[in-house]
Amino acid sequence: MKETIVALLVSHRNQAAVNVQKVLTGWGCMIKTRLGIHEGTMEDCTERGIIILSLVGEEQKKEELVRKLNALDGVTAKRVDLTLD
Repeated sequence: MKETIVALLVSHRNQAAVNVQKVLTGWGCMIKTRLGIHEGTMEDCTERGIIILSLVGEEQKKEELVRKLNALDGVTAKRVDLTLD
C-alpha cells in the first residue's frame, strides 16, 4: 500500500493564499485529505502556514501538482511517498 503526502510551507499567507487555493481547487479531485495549520486566530494570525495533503491518482499528475505549487511565490512543496508492506 502506497500513500502520497505533500507538505506545503506558505511563507506569506495573506499574499499567497488566493493563488494556493486556485491551484488546489484545480486539482481537487486528487486531494483525498487536506489539513491547514497556522498559528494565531482572528486578527492575530501569523504569515506562515502549513498545508498537508494526501493525494490519489496518477504519478505524473502528482508531480505536476507539486511543480505548480513550487512555482508560486512564497510556497515550498515537498512530496513524500510512504509504503507499507
